[in-house]
Amino acid sequence: MSSASSSGIGLRIALGTAQFGLPYGISNARGQITQDEGRAIIAQARSAGIHTIDTAIAYGNSEASLGELDVSGWQIITKLPEMPVSGDTVADWVAAQLDGSLQRLRTDSVHGLLLHRPAQLLGRDGQALYHALLAEREAGRVGKIGISVYYPAELEQMPPSMKFDIVQAPFNVLDTRMARSGWAARLQDAGCELHVRSIFLQGLLLMPRPARPAYFSRWNTLWAGWERWLQDTGLSPLQACVRYALNAPGIDKVVVGVDSAEHLAEILAAADGEMPPLPASLHTDDTALLNPALWNRS
Repeated sequence: MSSASSSGIGLRIALGTAQFGLPYGISNARGQITQDEGRAIIAQARSAGIHTIDTAIAYGNSEASLGELDVSGWQIITKLPEMPVSGDTVADWVAAQLDGSLQRLRTDSVHGLLLHRPAQLLGRDGQALYHALLAEREAGRVGKIGISVYYPAELEQMPPSMKFDIVQAPFNVLDTRMARSGWAARLQDAGCELHVRSIFLQGLLLMPRPARPAYFSRWNTLWAGWERWLQDTGLSPLQACVRYALNAPGIDKVVVGVDSAEHLAEILAAADGEMPPLPASLHTDDTALLNPALWNRS
């Protein structure tokens, strides 16, 4: 695998902002970032040519924090939470949720609006929910619509009549399911952007062995292979994770979350360089490892 072009790295990266509203990530020892830290991160990202921000209603007060930092001119992608059972019509609920996001972000429109729980499209109100997204795109309050998934099988379940502009999914050196399933290529052929997240697996891939929680010791064989490959190639975990995602075919945006401007600078520096082939032995389908929602963090 060759190197990512240094001139285009910023354009390929989306700034993940869960840390702007939550103490996010298993390796996050600093907690939720301050507004001053957020301002420095936004400035650093802008100077690096990054112009896309990824956020969500579910990310605590991330949207409000971004609005206070003035992100006008940025391509903002946000996500709707799970739709509750209520007296509102589906269209009214979507409109109200988007109204809230736009107010918090202090903008008139967003670049993208994704569903955090795409399984809702398979339920009784699925068609109404999809058409409500289409209506917001038609009205110009949303540029692109899409879904955020946890595994490729969710895409298999979507009705063929539902077309999306963006799919966001996890992808990293251990979790290559989007590529191996063929979905990365299929989305590209369909003209749908693929945005990948969790390239550090919430920081787990960057943690040295002694710092890893005991829960992860059951995958010691995998960790040994990862550490051996890093030693053989001379790459740092950060370099390997960033370069792998940026060089993988079919990926349009790589979402990275940071806790400081210095952290973002380190990621950008790590991105530029050669990426040797990754051994297939590192790829796994074990959701107990790949899905942080299933982790026992003790």
